Amino acid sequence: MLIDVLTADRAIAVVRAPRIDDPAALCRALAAGGIRAVEYTFTTPGVEEVIAASVAAVDAGDPAAPLVGAGTVTDVAKAEAAIAAGARFLVTPGLHEGVAAVARDAGVPFLLGALTPSEVMRAVECGAAAVKIFPSTVVGAGYLKDLRGPFPDTLFVPSGGLHAGNAADWMRAGALAVTAGSSVVSAATIEAGDWTGITERAREFTAAALGALTA
Repeated sequence: MLIDVLTADRAIAVVRAPRIDDPAALCRALAAGGIRAVEYTFTTPGVEEVIAASVAAVDAGDPAAPLVGAGTVTDVAKAEAAIAAGARFLVTPGLHEGVAAVARDAGVPFLLGALTPSEVMRAVECGAAAVKIFPSTVVGAGYLKDLRGPFPDTLFVPSGGLHAGNAADWMRAGALAVTAGSSVVSAATIEAGDWTGITERAREFTAAALGALTA
C-alpha cells in the first residue's frame, strides 16, 4: 500500500511541530493537495495520540484517504508505540535493524535511512520497502543518480531540504518519491490552521515532482 501511494503521488509529507491540535484536518489538507502519505515524527510530543487520532479519522475504504505513518523512529520502543497507535508505516533517520525487525514482525512497511552504499545494501537486506536518503542536502541529486548505477532496482526516497524548486531534480535522478517537509507544512502553518495554504503548497510540490516524469 505504501509503495503504491508513493508511486502514484511521488511525495510523502514529514510533519514536525511542537503540537498538532487537529491532525485530521491536516491530513485532509495534505491529501487535497495530492500528498496522501503523512509521516508524523517522534519529535512531536505525544505523537502516538496524533497518529491514533489521524487513523481514526481516515476512511480506510477511500482510495484518496491519507496513509498515516510514523517518522524519526530511532529505537524499538518507538517502533512498537507507533504500531500500537495504528501507524501504517515507519521511517527511520538512519539504519536501525531493531526497528526493521519490529516492523517486519508486525507486517508494517518501513523506510530505513541510509547514505552510503554499504548502508543502502544493509537497508535492502533488512527488508526496507524503500531507502530514505538522508540528509539529502549534503549530497545533492547527482549522488542519487550515482547510487542508481549499482542499485538500479532499489527504491529511493530523498529527505531533507526538498522543496518545489528542487523536487524535480531528485525525480529526474531516479527517486521513487520526494519528501515534503517544512516548505509544505511548517509548524507555523499548523498552529495557524492554514489548511488552504498547506493544500496549495502540497499541490505545488506534487506538481513539480510529477512534472519531472513527463518533461
